Amino acid sequence: MENTVKITAAEVNKLRQATGAGMMDCKKALVEAGGDFDKAIEVLRKKGQKVAEKRADRDSSEGAAIAKINDDNTVGVAIVLGCETDFVGKNENFVKLANDLADIAINYNTKEEFLAADFGGMTVADKLTEQTGVIGEKLDITAFEKLEAPYVGQYVHINKIAALVGLSAKVDNADTLVKDVAMQVASMGATTLSYKDFDPAFIASETEARIAVIEKDNIELGRLGKTLKNVPQYISMAQLTPEVLAKAEEDAKAELKAEGKPEQIWDRILPGKMERFISDNTTLDQEQCLLDQNFIKDEKINVAKYVASYGDVEVTSFKRVTVG
Repeated sequence: MENTVKITAAEVNKLRQATGAGMMDCKKALVEAGGDFDKAIEVLRKKGQKVAEKRADRDSSEGAAIAKINDDNTVGVAIVLGCETDFVGKNENFVKLANDLADIAINYNTKEEFLAADFGGMTVADKLTEQTGVIGEKLDITAFEKLEAPYVGQYVHINKIAALVGLSAKVDNADTLVKDVAMQVASMGATTLSYKDFDPAFIASETEARIAVIEKDNIELGRLGKTLKNVPQYISMAQLTPEVLAKAEEDAKAELKAEGKPEQIWDRILPGKMERFISDNTTLDQEQCLLDQNFIKDEKINVAKYVASYGDVEVTSFKRVTVG
C-alpha cells in the first residue's frame, strides 16, 4: 500500500537544520519514519553507518584543521576533521562542523573522551557517522591535541595547519607574542622545544646520516671542480660540551696566530668565530628546535631572543596538527 504520510516543508527544514542533510534525504527519512522527527534522525544515522562501512578503507587525508582557546587563555585544543576530498574540506558547512566539534573538544583531555561526548543528543562519534551518510565521504578526527599553560594562544593557516603555544606567564602584549610563536610553529614545523629533549641515540644516528650525505655530495662536487661543502663535526648543541667548546676556542686562537693577527685583538675576533662554530655545528637544532630556529619575522635573531624581548616569560610547550 502506498505511503500516505504527509510531510511539510517546515518539518523537512527542521531536520535539515538538525543534521545538515539534503532536502530530499530529509524528506525520505521523515516519510520512512512516519513523520517522527527522532526516528528520522535514526534513519539518517543508519544510512551514515552503511556509508561508513563501505568507505572504511578510504583515506581521509583532506579536511579542516581548527584551534580553539578557552575564555581565560589557559587551555587550547587543536583538531583535524578529516574527509576524502579537498572540495569537501573547503565546504562552508564542513568547516562549520569542524568548528562546532572543536568547541566541544576543548572540554576534554583525550580523543576518546571527546568522541564519546554529547553532540545534540548523540555522541560525537555518532555525529561523524551521521555526517558520513549526509556528505557521502569518510569523516574522522585524524588529529587531537590539548595544551594547558598560564597563557595559551593559537594560529590557524587556511584551515590546513593549526598550532597552539603555551607561555609561562601572561605578560604585556602576550597575545602578539604567542600568535607570532604559534605562526612560527605552523610555518617551520619544529619537533621539539629544545635540544635538551633529543634522545642521544637519535642525535648520533642523525649525525652519521648527515655527514654521509655531505661527503657523498663532496665527491661529486670535487669531480666537477666545484667548492666542497663544509663537513660538520657535530649537529646539535647537545654535543657541544665544555670540552668541545674549549677545544674549538683553542683551534680558533691557533688560526689567528697562524694568520699573524696581533694577540691584543683576539678578544674582539674570537666571539664571532665561536658564534660561527656553534652555528655550523647545530644544524639539527636550527631545523627542529623551536627556540633555535631563525624567527620568521626577523631572521637576524632566533625565536629564543624574540621571546626574551618580552621580558620574564618562556615558551613552555607547543602543539601542531596538519591536514593530511
